[in-house]
Amino acid sequence: MQLDQITPVILTWNEEPNLRRCLERLRWASQVVIIDSGSTDATAAIAAEYPNTRLLERPFDDHTKQWNFGIGATSTNWVLSLDCDYALCPSFEDELARLDEATPFDAFCASFRYLVFGMPLRACLYPPRAVLFRKDRCFYVEDGHTQILQVNGTLGHLKTKIDHDDRKPLTRWLSSQDKYAHLEAEKLSAADPGKLRLQDRLRRSMWAAVPASLVYTLLVKGTLWDGWRGWYYALQRMLAEMLLALRLIERRFKP
Repeated sequence: MQLDQITPVILTWNEEPNLRRCLERLRWASQVVIIDSGSTDATAAIAAEYPNTRLLERPFDDHTKQWNFGIGATSTNWVLSLDCDYALCPSFEDELARLDEATPFDAFCASFRYLVFGMPLRACLYPPRAVLFRKDRCFYVEDGHTQILQVNGTLGHLKTKIDHDDRKPLTRWLSSQDKYAHLEAEKLSAADPGKLRLQDRLRRSMWAAVPASLVYTLLVKGTLWDGWRGWYYALQRMLAEMLLALRLIERRFKP
């Protein structure tokens, strides 16, 4: 596939700690579309350092509308949707170039390598995500605290992993997780328990997912052997489950 037929799309809001690292690995793109939600740090200035970037401002309402707006701002058939804390390795670029122009797939999923303070963990809980897709066959829909790509067609899988390397302060992470917990609590509270996955049934219990996440991350995924970085990640995941449990308790019992 010709790389100039792919447009990366990135959402930003005060992404100074991450943006330059992300854009450095996108120099191959003819254009990178950045949808900014009114950053007050150096995000816009960093974007301007790269001649292939196009920054558009849109007041934030929700991630689904931001992503779909970004898709609509592209002029190529294929879109590569990236969070600002993603960084591509050279082999990812090479794999894109090797894709057949006549591929039968309408979207491709990628898996992730999770980094803590710039060092990779041996495993993580971050799920694969559809990142490369035909824009006339796909669009984003809401799904609790996040959004998912609705693929009207067939889904393939890329072999090369993407680095997830978020360098924003812990305070920012905590604020984001509380917002996510609020939205996820709304989704789980309204869901039919019989149709939920095991992990979501544990979450609805309002306690079981908290210790389970710590044990699963440290022992099953093996981050215990990543030293203090592995503990940092496992404690983050446990804290995220604690915030969700508190939001669920609040919804159920608050007068």
